[in-house]
Amino acid sequence: MATSVTPWWKALKLRQEIITASGQIDDVQMSLFRAVHVKGGDRPPYADAAYYGEITHPTERLTDLLAEIAIRIGGGSGDYLKARAVTRLDQGMGGGKSHACIGAYHLAANAQALLATELGERVTARAKAKIGHDLPTDLGKPHVVVLPCDNMTPGAGVQELDGPAKSLYERFLWRLFSKDYALYERYQPYWSDKNKIGEAIKAVNHPVLIIVDEVLDYIGNGLDGAKKPDLAAQDIAFLRALLDVVNDIPHVALLMVMIASDRDKTALSEAARARRDDLNSLLERNGTPATVTEVGDFADILRRRLFDAEPASEVLAATAALYASVLDDKSWSKNVWDATGSDWRRDWKAEVAACYPFHPMLMNIAKEEWSQVTGFQRVRSTIRIFAATVYALQQRGKAGQWVPALVGPGDLPLSDSAVREAMLGSGLVEDERTIANYRSLAEIEVVNHDGTAGAARRQDLARESLNWTDSNPRAAERAATFIFLASIVGTLRPGRGRGASAPEVKAATSVPDASYTLTDADSVLEDLVNPERGMGAVETIPGQGNNKPARYFLSTRLTYRMLVTNIKRTITEAERDDVLTEFAQRLSSSGPFRELKFIKAEIDRSAADVLTTAGLDTAYTTRLVVLDPAQYSLLNGMEEATVEALTVAMGLGKGVQQLPVQWASSAVYAVVTTQRRAHARSLAVEYLARHKALVAPEIQNDAELKSTGTKDLAAAKQQLERAIKRAYQHAVFLAQPDPDGERHLDQITFDDDNLSALDGTSVWKGLASRDKVFDTGQFGPKALLHNLRDQDYGKSLSDIRAAFYSAPRLPLLYGGDPDLQHAIYDAVVEGSLSIVDGNGVSVAVTAAGQVNLTSTGLRLSKPTPQVCPDCGQPDHDGMCVTDDTTGAETGSTTPQDTGATASKDGTTPVAPTDVNETAEKQVAFSFTNSLLGNPDSADAFAALFKALYISLDEQQVSYLQGTLQLVLDASAAESVKQRLGELGITGTYKDM
Repeated sequence: MATSVTPWWKALKLRQEIITASGQIDDVQMSLFRAVHVKGGDRPPYADAAYYGEITHPTERLTDLLAEIAIRIGGGSGDYLKARAVTRLDQGMGGGKSHACIGAYHLAANAQALLATELGERVTARAKAKIGHDLPTDLGKPHVVVLPCDNMTPGAGVQELDGPAKSLYERFLWRLFSKDYALYERYQPYWSDKNKIGEAIKAVNHPVLIIVDEVLDYIGNGLDGAKKPDLAAQDIAFLRALLDVVNDIPHVALLMVMIASDRDKTALSEAARARRDDLNSLLERNGTPATVTEVGDFADILRRRLFDAEPASEVLAATAALYASVLDDKSWSKNVWDATGSDWRRDWKAEVAACYPFHPMLMNIAKEEWSQVTGFQRVRSTIRIFAATVYALQQRGKAGQWVPALVGPGDLPLSDSAVREAMLGSGLVEDERTIANYRSLAEIEVVNHDGTAGAARRQDLARESLNWTDSNPRAAERAATFIFLASIVGTLRPGRGRGASAPEVKAATSVPDASYTLTDADSVLEDLVNPERGMGAVETIPGQGNNKPARYFLSTRLTYRMLVTNIKRTITEAERDDVLTEFAQRLSSSGPFRELKFIKAEIDRSAADVLTTAGLDTAYTTRLVVLDPAQYSLLNGMEEATVEALTVAMGLGKGVQQLPVQWASSAVYAVVTTQRRAHARSLAVEYLARHKALVAPEIQNDAELKSTGTKDLAAAKQQLERAIKRAYQHAVFLAQPDPDGERHLDQITFDDDNLSALDGTSVWKGLASRDKVFDTGQFGPKALLHNLRDQDYGKSLSDIRAAFYSAPRLPLLYGGDPDLQHAIYDAVVEGSLSIVDGNGVSVAVTAAGQVNLTSTGLRLSKPTPQVCPDCGQPDHDGMCVTDDTTGAETGSTTPQDTGATASKDGTTPVAPTDVNETAEKQVAFSFTNSLLGNPDSADAFAALFKALYISLDEQQVSYLQGTLQLVLDASAAESVKQRLGELGITGTYKDM
């Protein structure tokens, strides 16, 4: 290393708390309770607002959160409404929630001290940009109520903190009134009275910030343990009221920490889950979810937390320049950098400046791989690992030992117990047995505690002196360390495949010294993975050409279950949703619909944009459109984007969202239920983990494990398919019950687990029960005439056809165009309709296939009565009313005078039916009635159904449509079920 470049361990000064703790940084997991309540020598450093601001990197999200709170509690009468009142921090463990709560506490309790820091300046500037002027420096001297629920026992208050308070509401009041017993007693009885709670908050006569930390610890298993149903009911009622009332009170903000249920793995009882779901719904309705960190903040957060000053720009530039020759080397570029997809090379100087003293490759792994593992506690775990690493390496530097110019992925010193335990305890490995196995592997295969042994370390110690050994004395250990890291990230690294690829291992051994060539790296790797002289536990996945190099991992000989568990934690949300998409698409069937379409999610675009550009407005075609569950769902407070997308796609949008959609009526959308989607997602992870485990070498090479894995995968697949079918509960369609009314979105929801919106047949049956469609055999001439309005006569056949696909007042046809052709033909044959040309002349039709539905010249018309050629009067059944054969004389009374028509034998038949009378009548009725203990009603309904039976038996009913719902004896239900089966009708049955 060039002596002109100051090494990072000299250029940066570690914070005193890290040095004092020998790298095992204290209070990485900040505690709101300790920051607020602990005094004296045990008081943590971050309890001081100025120090908190010094060690906190002002991420965009944290700045935004604190600015919102500052505006809400400190803004004027016209300003506080510009900020949200309720915020819910819901990101997973180790994401900075407690850190943010302490920042919010300092903002309100120690405003001037915090606002004087860089973080505070950012918050002030953000608030000013939002409201247009500065906030008061003291923010109106707000009062802070802190409820650290992870340090509270339900029903058992702590005297010095809670006074007489036992319930959560009472503890809230005691803190709100600063131990004022008179005020406490005045409002104590009103734990669910929103008005009284609001009145109590206003009584403080100051802005109020309420912080509720880790509320699930209290309302979950905490309330279960108290075994006091009344207390649980009161506490939940209080939280309900509080969340509602905070929005209505000026200068009051509430910050609540509750991890989202899909990220929280805490085992809860059924009652605790119900309380969590209740509170979750309230937070979704009243609060805005927020996070305070993202993976892009890692480097800045780390440097601020670990070091007390920024590095000098000349040190950054000089360090970056050290690597130029190696990064530009053609052999390294072709065989290593390009093969590892090293995007950080593109703007090397900027990457070094952002990541220093860590190598961009290591930081990229932490951000893109470690953070994807479910159990890894992002910021918290990363700080622990990197704090232990820089401390151990700094000690090496001070002792005159070799230290890398930038800390890379092979430079985490596993010989240091703090580094090793921080790595194994980070959440990258959860199973205790596996952790113990990896702990042993680190010492046996990589390096032991004092750096004198370990398969890799022994190779470095035994290596003869070469021209690069001084600049890279731990090459084998660095390679082994990276293989170790790649092995513990589950069993499959997200986006990378299993273990470490050969180019990645070589990259981990590189140094900014041209004397260490690619050939040297090849030699180091070859010796390390050699089964006779290298690491004994290393497993090799052979390569397949340049595009698929060999991969290496350390095997702990896991059981099948342990393997599946590890793999589950490496599965990303994108992989999980891709499985749901694949299964939903495969399980979909069109049924009677003429076309099945599947709309895949595009998360980078809005749901409405994806739907409206998918080409769904297909003419003259009934469509079942299945929406990807990754982007669309209904209910559970998460349906807004989906409803908006469906509204626009069906032509019901307003303003700029009003699109010209013609064929919306013939499209039906299958959508998942949000809650059931969450269950399906969890099963998708289970399935995908088993699928990946089955192809792992440990399973493929063991016949028993392979058999177990095959059966387990089949069961997981079956469960997932069932869950996905059940998740698709909703079929959404365009409705217009009143032909003259407004169009609107309507839906059917399948509560029967045997029915699914993915099944076109089930959807069609459901729509038939809502008169949205005609089922098979239901549409004939009677049904056609029933659905035609007066203004439909005179329209072209083409327009009539189009109306059955575009007008929601008209049900969709099971057979499509052929059904309409046959209905028109049959109506013409029986004289109920006629088809006329442009001149109104009837056109003869001899077969249903001759009804040309695409014709714009042929039109539907009511039938024209026959006219006698002799007298010009209507001809009734071929008999003229003035026929001479009647023997009538002028002026005499004839059958014509009485309205009767004389027969040829001189008798007078029954007078013909008046032209305004009809041969049939439509009957429609609905009823809901309980027949228990009501024999008279039962008899009356029996008589009604008997009359219907007689009408059907005597074939006096020509058209029948409806839905009937009964609760009846089980044996009678079986008889009804049998009769329905004979008719080909599918009924819905459930136990009562």
